[in-house]
Amino acid sequence: MSTPTRRPLSFLVVTGSRRTDSFNTRLAELAAATVRANGAAAAFASVKDFEVPDYDADIEAAHGIPAGAERFRERLLEVDALIIASPEYNASVPGVLKNLIDWTSRFRPQPFNELQGLLLSASPSMAGGNRGLWALRVPLEHLGARVYPDMFSLAAAHTQLDGGGRIADETLRERFEANIVNFMNLVEAATHYPCVKKAWVEYLGERPDPALDRTQTQTQH
Repeated sequence: MSTPTRRPLSFLVVTGSRRTDSFNTRLAELAAATVRANGAAAAFASVKDFEVPDYDADIEAAHGIPAGAERFRERLLEVDALIIASPEYNASVPGVLKNLIDWTSRFRPQPFNELQGLLLSASPSMAGGNRGLWALRVPLEHLGARVYPDMFSLAAAHTQLDGGGRIADETLRERFEANIVNFMNLVEAATHYPCVKKAWVEYLGERPDPALDRTQTQTQH
């Protein structure tokens, strides 16, 4: 019996920084290249591609959801998973990225629900921007995104990102690549084997509950 040909997985890789030559932009580009090297499609984007005003319910009531959020929503609906490389601002999420998430969440159905996500960061600090990623998980998981448990934070990024766009330290480079590949494997399972979650829930003696599991009709692809 022949096995049906599966379409390649597709990923949207977003940098949460507007700064020219940002460490997080370079890390996002490296993530996109790693995804492609492992057989999937990866589109790179920046928060600058999805400009929106500060969220204001009066603006939404008068003019609707802005075009930048609509573009971001469309990109999310085109892919199987989202990778974000985000800087850390005062141990939290950059306002421009949080604002984009807030605007995009106003669509119904909102596009983050059941979306697979991986969070990355890079910083000159020894924490590598990790605290910002913990803060970023909160709104994404609240919206139903399946954020991958293993986040990657590159400390001392000013010394670790070499001129060739690679991570200089071999151990860190291997860990970064393994993180991407492991996430891709999870996305493949969730995309091509949707019975896995249902089987696991039933194994635990529970029945899937759309209200609790944030089930959403799959009309995105």
